[in-house]
Amino acid sequence: MKKYKRGYPVAILAGFGEDRAVLWKVFSQVVKPEKTITLNGTRKDPKAIYSFHESVIDALRPTLKEGVRSIILSSLPRTNYAQGFLNHVQDHHAWLVQGPRKATFSQMTGAATTLPNVTALTRIPAFSRIIEETTTEETENLLDLLEKRLNASSREVLVLYSLEEIENQILSPVKPGKPQSEYLMIADTYLSRSRMRYRVQRLMQIAANNGIKTRIVSVDSPAGKRLTQLGGMVCILRLN
Repeated sequence: MKKYKRGYPVAILAGFGEDRAVLWKVFSQVVKPEKTITLNGTRKDPKAIYSFHESVIDALRPTLKEGVRSIILSSLPRTNYAQGFLNHVQDHHAWLVQGPRKATFSQMTGAATTLPNVTALTRIPAFSRIIEETTTEETENLLDLLEKRLNASSREVLVLYSLEEIENQILSPVKPGKPQSEYLMIADTYLSRSRMRYRVQRLMQIAANNGIKTRIVSVDSPAGKRLTQLGGMVCILRLN
């Protein structure tokens, strides 16, 4: 994981305009541009809108696979661009809004298609509030998944706690019939205070490269408090 002063990934901000959508990756310290998706056609053309919304979904997939599943949708006042996209998600991508691995969507009003727009948007109290509410809901979903794996009636261990166990699980080849790593969850204070910080960062990078969802959560959130009880870091496994 790169040592930028950007912090850790928190959410995705999708700013919808008349003819485009701009995705931004929200970190704990900064917001970085991710991708711009252009509407090829007009908003009066249902086929063009459908294709446009599908392109936004495709652009979201890489970050979703990383484990960030808090999505903030923003558009100008007196427009329904963000709501139109959310309707598309609900109608055509139920996997994004249902089940234990669902994403959490929130909406806010404001322009978010240029860097000055986003800079101004992030400075208003409502932005911080909606980020906190959305990420709290997302991590509560992860907490629910963690508790289910902790209480699963499986002969296999489905939650690992120690750095050594987690390293062995993630760095070793996947054995047929054995549980696979699904989520690596780390409390933010564990990462910042650990004497093994660079070792943990390397593990996070390898996990991401292997398609394992990695989530750093605030120690003040319910999920963060539970992680602290379990030592600060867990790897959630799933059966094949």
